[in-house]
Amino acid sequence: MHNMPRYVILTLLLALGLPLFGQSQSAQPRRGEGIGTFLIRLGRPGQAYYKEFLELNKRKLRGKEELLLGVSYLIPDKKGQKTSNATTAKASSTPAKTETSAASNTSNGEFNEPLFGTKLAKGKIESNKLKGACFYVVSGHGGPDPGAIGRVNNHELHEDEYAYDVALRLARDLMQEGAEVRIIIQDAKDGIRDDQYLSNSKRETCMGTAIPLNQTERLKQRCDKINALYEKDKKQYKYCRAIFIHVDSRNKGQETDVFFYHADGNQSGRALAKTMQQTFKAKYQQYQPGRGFGGSVGPRSLYVLRNATPTSLFVELGNIQNSHDQKRFVLNSNRQALANWLLEGFIKDFNNQKR
Repeated sequence: MHNMPRYVILTLLLALGLPLFGQSQSAQPRRGEGIGTFLIRLGRPGQAYYKEFLELNKRKLRGKEELLLGVSYLIPDKKGQKTSNATTAKASSTPAKTETSAASNTSNGEFNEPLFGTKLAKGKIESNKLKGACFYVVSGHGGPDPGAIGRVNNHELHEDEYAYDVALRLARDLMQEGAEVRIIIQDAKDGIRDDQYLSNSKRETCMGTAIPLNQTERLKQRCDKINALYEKDKKQYKYCRAIFIHVDSRNKGQETDVFFYHADGNQSGRALAKTMQQTFKAKYQQYQPGRGFGGSVGPRSLYVLRNATPTSLFVELGNIQNSHDQKRFVLNSNRQALANWLLEGFIKDFNNQKR
């Protein structure tokens, strides 16, 4: 490049999304990337970078957590050092998933969870905000049961696939904040996906065990697994919570917000559900001012809420039949936002319990 004309160098820098000399670093997303995977590729994983990115690019994002192709976004500087070149995160190859109850946390503040997929399996623990907390993350349905099915053009949207993707994103968020996480429903192949239309399969297991078709047996299986883990975990962790993630199915014309259920008479479950509701309401006010948030909280006599021993939260992410709600699922940035907001609600509830 020594003898290359300056205008050619300038063109190359712009094409690659690298910063011009003396300017803040910027880069362009690849097709299908959400903010989280975009930042991970650039060597900036975790909530701190994610929040800083939103602040740096709030004018371009205009209240949405969605990236556009061909747009250059400002990239946060790496913590503790000045950044002059875009950093590409190295993809790591990981072995096939075997039955485990949680990712392995290493002594140097890292985790390795192959369920997240090859590129996202390894990550750093960014903080100790949830140190001492243990979570049981359960995506609804799975295996022979796809759950609710919506349609967009010629694509079928299966509840179990979208709930699973949000569940994985939440699990990874929780691990980054120092929590112990048990991923109850598992797919050894899928990992976290950025596609709009997630491919459908029947591979999901309950931590390595085939999922029954019979509904009662299916729900009993996951509750039994949670309860067995909880019997051991409660001796080590003072804060244990289970979350069941679902997508509702209603009339196509009925647009719904995210709503939360807790077990009847369970005060800690009600407190968690209210905290989640308040967190989501605040987020809607921040990113969609004037829209309002109608997500409700209430008790329900659901099997998993009655039979899971740890304090539990049941979440319905929206109506899979409604065209407006479908955008909440098919856009990977929205699935990540849902996970991030659930994480924030858990952090608030965890802090409330320590008071």
